[in-house]
Amino acid sequence: MKKILYVILDKWADWELAYISSAVASLGGGQFENKTVSLSKDAVASIGGISCVPDYDMQTVPSDFDALILIGGMSWRNEEALRVKPLVERCISDGKVLGAICDACRFLASLGALNSVRHTANDLEELKALESYTNIQGFVARQSVSDNGVVTANGTAPLEFAVDILCALKVADESRVMEWYAFHKLGFYTVPLPKAQ
Repeated sequence: MKKILYVILDKWADWELAYISSAVASLGGGQFENKTVSLSKDAVASIGGISCVPDYDMQTVPSDFDALILIGGMSWRNEEALRVKPLVERCISDGKVLGAICDACRFLASLGALNSVRHTANDLEELKALESYTNIQGFVARQSVSDNGVVTANGTAPLEFAVDILCALKVADESRVMEWYAFHKLGFYTVPLPKAQ
């Protein structure tokens, strides 16, 4: 079974995790498992007050995974977030899918991880202020950008982010992914409910 790791820090953004994890479960045909990772095994509260006990902490996180997804929130600028850096570096060196949404994109930029791929984020000006960010020409003003296994999105794009992650991981064929996207973007009265797999 393929493993997707979602990194959540204190005050993580609930809505950024909801679409992608549920889409993986509904479209993945039982081939993928969703697991959460945080700095410790203590419960982590979301912005909306939802409490989640992570499956792994930095000491117990498995070395074998297929994707690492950094969920945005209010703690990516804290010094302790740097404890996630070795996991990001391992993901990149192993050629696994790497995703970041909202302020987690800025975190990747602060590590220099966006310097060789097209990408997006909440605010280009914030990225330009980072010493380790050197890829202004690679910034694309779009909701979500996927390039060479790296998927980035701004915080208002959880659906588009989910689509790019689903396609990067080949969770389902693209037509099914786009059917799922259209249903969630346009709603019941415009698009029929996608058929279960």
